[in-house]
Amino acid sequence: MTNLSPALTETAESGAPDPAPGPGGTAPSTRARSGWHSLVPRWSPKLGVGLGLVLAIALFGLIGPLLVGDPDTVRNSGMAPPGDGFLLGTTQTGQDVFAQLAYATRGSLQIGLLVGVMATLLSAFFGIIGGYIGGAVDESFSLISNVMLVIPGLPLVIVIAGFVPAAQRGWWTIAIVLAITGWAASSRVLRAQTLSLRNRDYVAAARVAGEKPWRVVSVEILPNLLPLLASQFVFAVILAILSEAGLSFLGLGASNSSTLGTMLYYAQNGFALQREAWWWFVPPGLIIAAFGCGLSLINFSIDEIINPKLRNIPRKKAGAVRSTRRTRPSETPVVPAGADAPAAAGRGGAEGTGHRDPVLTVRNLNVVYDVETPVHAVKDVSLTLGRGEILGLAGESGCGKTTLAYAVNRLHLPPAEVTSGSVVFHDRDGGDIDVLALEREELRTFRWSKLSMVFQGAMNALNPVISVHAQLDDVLTTHRPEMTRAERAGRCAEVLRLVGVDPRRLDSYPHELSGGMRQRVMIAMALLLDPQVMIMDEPTTALDVVVQRGILREILRFRDELGFAVVFITHDLPLLLELSDRIAVMREGEVVEYAAAGEIKDHPRHPYTRQLLDSFPSLTGERGSFVRTGESSARDHTAAAQTPAPEAAGTDLAAADVPAPAGDAGPPEEQQHPSERAPR
Repeated sequence: MTNLSPALTETAESGAPDPAPGPGGTAPSTRARSGWHSLVPRWSPKLGVGLGLVLAIALFGLIGPLLVGDPDTVRNSGMAPPGDGFLLGTTQTGQDVFAQLAYATRGSLQIGLLVGVMATLLSAFFGIIGGYIGGAVDESFSLISNVMLVIPGLPLVIVIAGFVPAAQRGWWTIAIVLAITGWAASSRVLRAQTLSLRNRDYVAAARVAGEKPWRVVSVEILPNLLPLLASQFVFAVILAILSEAGLSFLGLGASNSSTLGTMLYYAQNGFALQREAWWWFVPPGLIIAAFGCGLSLINFSIDEIINPKLRNIPRKKAGAVRSTRRTRPSETPVVPAGADAPAAAGRGGAEGTGHRDPVLTVRNLNVVYDVETPVHAVKDVSLTLGRGEILGLAGESGCGKTTLAYAVNRLHLPPAEVTSGSVVFHDRDGGDIDVLALEREELRTFRWSKLSMVFQGAMNALNPVISVHAQLDDVLTTHRPEMTRAERAGRCAEVLRLVGVDPRRLDSYPHELSGGMRQRVMIAMALLLDPQVMIMDEPTTALDVVVQRGILREILRFRDELGFAVVFITHDLPLLLELSDRIAVMREGEVVEYAAAGEIKDHPRHPYTRQLLDSFPSLTGERGSFVRTGESSARDHTAAAQTPAPEAAGTDLAAADVPAPAGDAGPPEEQQHPSERAPR
């Protein structure tokens, strides 16, 4: 269990608890839904319209036949228009079109539902079972589905339906034919998702725990595929109704049942179009179109449930998004002495930075994730980065550090949106660039030549199937088209040499490099165009301590030699204290303290900054009071009770630091205080 400092526990216990932070570290404005409610959007016009259309048509098909008369009754009023006792007129033999429409709707719904169930079961069997088992089973199932995919669907259906005698061609037969020819595409999709899920850690843990394969599939994998299965089912129903209508229109439909397709077939044979009897063929066509539209809207809504980024949330008015976190009087943002605002620190507000000209200025930047419950991820952030300066951005996970970096670089994607503020780049060649106002092509040129970025998890950012040289050369080809092939190769070798990687590694692939070398390659890629600002988002998180120290030394050397400024993002505050000139501490999307690194270390002003500093144990000096729970806490209290006090032992605290004679000394670790031992 993670040990928290007393400062952190004190904050958690004092006053009413703040709402749980949402994505980006901010508290949602309303209570989050739990259970299955969280899977359904609060309001989706597409879902509402789609369900309305489908339910209306389904009720008409279920209840309509019970209310209308016999659709086969022949009357003398042939081709009668709507009215005169017939809501939708009559056919050429005097049959009621409205009654036929009710029975035909029920028949088409029966075929669509049956085909949807059978096709979904077939695709789930071949896709999920084959993908999970793998080996020869997967190869065999994939071969079958591939063969079904390469055969044209509609011609195959026509051929199969044509060989079935008309007397035996009922709606069950048509449904089976359509299901056999319509499952392969869905099977491929489900197989791909199953191959991804079976390698997840929780699936491996279930197998290690001894669960049987059927239980692993049904409990661990199948629930994750339910939205996809629902989407495939809806698609199968749409395809079945349209295919049945096409077969019936060609005279290959069900001979002993009425469907919307058979209505169109008889309307064609009765020359309804030539006789301008629109009431005979238009209603079944509208029913098919409306039902297909409703199912399509439901399918789109399922996609939105699977991927919330696809949700089209109505844009709210300016100022509608407000933070629900109430700032306590003692937690107002702290800025350096002599600075009017956090941004002013870069112009002389922080110690040791007053001589630097600004290269990047951020003013009152706000970023909102415009989802159902809007999340204010970055709140009125103002920063100024001096030329050649290393600005550290610290804070807990989810506080908005990466969102801020993406917004500065215009890399944020929907639903993230910059609602207000400005980002101004001060070019060394003179002139200011309003980053938020750049057009697409201007932004494409600006991003890597003026401001580059080393992304979080940069070791995995390299394309595994392309050589290092090709990936570096691609940057130069895009941004420096005037360079020759030899010049580009020379520049690639130069930057690799600069970051301490042998240029012979240019022909290597990422999997042939160690983690530290891949990290250096990413830094080299960011240095290719000699940028003036480099944003580094936790670039050393996945590296061991030795490699991490080497990377940090290289960053300092690059800064001194090349003169670019760095925004270094991490949750490791002690690292920033050693590396950065100034530090901005973020919490829940806000910069709560902004000062020189030495000032942050020696005189933190904001309570949250002090909590961060107190949460790190000291390997030397005072032990520090950490909250201990469980068995370790009881063991520490027992050991303390059995140890005599210094006064009782006849010694003082200073004498405890005097090493014992060599002959009486035990192992060195036994002589150290527990808080002074280096972690193993």
